[in-house]
Amino acid sequence: MNQDTTNLPEPSGILLVDKPAGMTSHDVVFRMRRLFNTRRVGHTGTLDPMATGVLVVLIGRAAKASEYVSHDEKSYDALLRLGFTSDTEDTMGVIDPVTVIPPANLPDNRAVIEAAKQFQGSISQIPPMYSALKVGGRKLCDIARRGGVVERAARPVVISSLKIRPGKLPSDYHLSVTCSGGTYIRTLCADIGAALGCGGVMAALRRTAACGFSLSQCHTIEQLTEMSYEERVACLHPVASLFADLPEVVLPPFYDTLCRNGCEIYQNRIQTNFTLGTRVRLHHPDGTFFALGEIMDFEEGSAIKAIKLFVL
Repeated sequence: MNQDTTNLPEPSGILLVDKPAGMTSHDVVFRMRRLFNTRRVGHTGTLDPMATGVLVVLIGRAAKASEYVSHDEKSYDALLRLGFTSDTEDTMGVIDPVTVIPPANLPDNRAVIEAAKQFQGSISQIPPMYSALKVGGRKLCDIARRGGVVERAARPVVISSLKIRPGKLPSDYHLSVTCSGGTYIRTLCADIGAALGCGGVMAALRRTAACGFSLSQCHTIEQLTEMSYEERVACLHPVASLFADLPEVVLPPFYDTLCRNGCEIYQNRIQTNFTLGTRVRLHHPDGTFFALGEIMDFEEGSAIKAIKLFVL
């Protein structure tokens, strides 16, 4: 729906988009810039073009929140396909013909389920070459597309829940995964296949939850496009909801003014006692969220310091 939004104030908040397959996360950001008439649009975590589901988009002043998101646990539904490997660890890549195994020679359901169990909990993953991770300022995927390979160090990740069940084909298994940020489901599929000795790739991926938000809260791009500007703005969630798991501090008027002017607020003066390094949600006396704060050590003791203002 076309609508003149030139003179309207810039909106600010969190938009939950059900990303379709075939679009990059940047494609979604570009579309939202047009729909909300602002250049300030970001997101909290990239989804591959083949992936669908929850993409947390940050509109207006909320775009500054991406590097501070504290709730990094995500959930996915994925399809693991056994019997071969590819250079991208999914079905979109180039298949290695040497690794192809006939369906009749694949491991049985019990063996697959048992192999998957070893990947639940704290594990290490080597990031795939076809990823947005940067090494020396360059994305690994850009290096890979030019035929390059970079040695990658294994990184710790946590898979707090991993459920697996057989699919319609003998080669296919449905995975339901809840994991820490930075976990690659493609790599999980490849690692399960490697553990079984038959190879494996990711055949489908849908993110079902991220940053404390679920798929049921999302809107499709088609739905957002058909809305009026006012209806789209009404879909935005307050930026404070990104930090819902952090303790809340409501500042008295005097300290509220000091904090907004860049001063530290000593804990003993407002009767708080958080440990050093703790991050908190800072609220005006009327309860309105305005900044993310952190407990720091100063000469006169520990104090709250605003590290990112979201509302002036």
